[in-house]
Amino acid sequence: MRQWLDRMATRHGLDQAALLARRGVWGSMGALAVLQILGGWQMHASGQVALMPIVVRLLPLVLFLPSVVTKRPRGHVMLAFVSLLYILQGLMIAQVPGRLVWGVLETLAALALFVSAA
Repeated sequence: MRQWLDRMATRHGLDQAALLARRGVWGSMGALAVLQILGGWQMHASGQVALMPIVVRLLPLVLFLPSVVTKRPRGHVMLAFVSLLYILQGLMIAQVPGRLVWGVLETLAALALFVSAA
């Protein structure tokens, strides 16, 4: 990964690499948030849970928004570590019968967030 980033930085310049990483963070955060909302809404519509689990699932993403907006490197590193929790959650959801697609999508979105935030 480091070699790929170094090749990209020399080919396109460090500013272009940083811009692509920021786009990746915003895109993967948005995709992960949408997946969390849709997954929680499906569980709520089936009568399994109330709306509070949706809020709890979105809270870590919302808490890191100021760090992403202000471009703080330490906040991005912590966001990468938090995205590991979403990867694990996606893997657990993929084990539930009938939820394989949701689990794989969440895992891929969280993995994209981890790579772009790191």
